[in-house]
Amino acid sequence: MHIYIVDAFTDKLYKGNPAAVCILESERSDDWMQSVANEMNLSETAFLLRQGEEFSLRWFTPEAEVDLCGHATLASAHILWDEQYFENNEIKFNTKSGLLTATKQGDWIQMNFPLEIEQESVPPSKLTEGLGISFKYIGKNRLDYIVEVEDEEAVRSLQPNFGLWKSVECRGIIVTSRSRRADVDFVSRCFYPAIGVDEDPVTGSAHCCLGPYWQNKLKKNELVAVQLSRREGLLKLKILEDDRRILILGQAVTTLKGKLLEEKRGC
Repeated sequence: MHIYIVDAFTDKLYKGNPAAVCILESERSDDWMQSVANEMNLSETAFLLRQGEEFSLRWFTPEAEVDLCGHATLASAHILWDEQYFENNEIKFNTKSGLLTATKQGDWIQMNFPLEIEQESVPPSKLTEGLGISFKYIGKNRLDYIVEVEDEEAVRSLQPNFGLWKSVECRGIIVTSRSRRADVDFVSRCFYPAIGVDEDPVTGSAHCCLGPYWQNKLKKNELVAVQLSRREGLLKLKILEDDRRILILGQAVTTLKGKLLEEKRGC
């Protein structure tokens, strides 16, 4: 089986968010996929299995399967086109979050994802204690908490207490603020200690919440976002309110190609 590593939401090697993409030849057990994801030890490993003109797509962190992942979907679409597994301009993925699509937009890949709108929430004490700084707003959707803080510098310099955050009942905690840069609307950092990823470099699925949140605050449907991890990544967003969907655009580059060796029988 072929496996790749792709840096997503960047056009530069060793930036953005690395994801592994495994092309399956047949169904594999959950335990096997979890073992491969643990071996790859990246924030996400994507497993693709062709189903006619569509693909089954599942995502695993080193510790757990997740319901939605943007950067590994972007990486998957990039590999399917770049390695000539698929020729059509639109790819359909069947996932635990329903049907997702990816289309070519020049040098960019556009993904169509569901909105994940938050509601204002009273946060658990471990969340605010682990944050360690003041905040302007906290909300929650089915996946994550979103925390708005004062400014970009507060996002950049944040040092969460992951020991406290690991026990907060959610997939992750998104910290965000308006950007101080004229060409960027907002910035964020994303933390997932509960599923084994203290900080995710660039998180497409988090922008299913961040997009509509900042659309409402900035009164614009098209947004530019930067995730302020050490690797940093750029995303372009367009909110489709009538469809309750979001278009997420990003770029990707392949850094590694390899093959998984089959286990010997009896081992």
